[in-house]
Amino acid sequence: MSNPKPRVSDEQALGFLKSLTNWGRFGEGDQLGTLNLITAEKRRAAAALVRSGRTVSCARPLPTQPAEDNPSPVTHHMIGTHTEGWGGDYFAMATHGLAISHIDALCHIFHEGRLYNGYSTERVTAHGALELGIHALRDGIVSRGVLLDIPRTRGVDFLEPGDPIFPEDLERAETAAGLRVESGDVLFVATGRWAARDVKGPGKMGQPMAGLDVSCLPWLHERGVAALGSDGISDLIPPRVGGIGIPIHTVAIVAMGLHLLDNLELATLAQACAEEERWEFLITIAPLVLTHGTGSPVNPIALF
Repeated sequence: MSNPKPRVSDEQALGFLKSLTNWGRFGEGDQLGTLNLITAEKRRAAAALVRSGRTVSCARPLPTQPAEDNPSPVTHHMIGTHTEGWGGDYFAMATHGLAISHIDALCHIFHEGRLYNGYSTERVTAHGALELGIHALRDGIVSRGVLLDIPRTRGVDFLEPGDPIFPEDLERAETAAGLRVESGDVLFVATGRWAARDVKGPGKMGQPMAGLDVSCLPWLHERGVAALGSDGISDLIPPRVGGIGIPIHTVAIVAMGLHLLDNLELATLAQACAEEERWEFLITIAPLVLTHGTGSPVNPIALF
């Protein structure tokens, strides 16, 4: 698509850090942010969506080979083989970046010396995050999942790198799916990133990537999205505003307390949604219990 003029000024984007804040909304010592919007009633309603029993993974294989978008590949050592008489292995990884399917803890992004809910960034120490660590999600995320397939609604195989997604794109995808994103939903936004990568090759950090325009932030806040996932990193690169390097990450995590899931595999989910003829499902996300961790590799499972 063409690259229209920015809709949000630098000043307005910075203003979202205050106008869209959830600091104090869920309590002074809150560690979960918008995951608090997933109520027991919401989980029961999501469970009622299960009909066919079909399951779909939304994770990519752990990437062990270096590439432009994977400069720190996962290390996989075999410590037990036929020779030792048993099978065993050792994995080491840098969770964040452009390659591993992962969820960000709320301690991952800083702004002006503060984390979500006003915690000082000094709470993120050499020994781990003393507030907002990923271990706070040890009970998992279970809710209604919704997929908004933007390439499908635009009639293309994938969005071009640097293509912005606007609120009206989200609403057109809602209409095509016959649903409305509601409070407590886990929202997945597909850009066709991996199909684009197959055609155009990998891009390294900082190179153009399709994603949400900063004008989507009030929409996410208004709808009460509990967690946001993408086959990219949700952020549009370059972001079309100054003053905040990655505005979706910064406002969503620091101000809203919205956990982000990056680098997901959504093509298989999109195919399943088309075959099931519905774009809503029960979603289960179980981060590893990494005490004081800033994120976790993750394998979200959609159940139809």
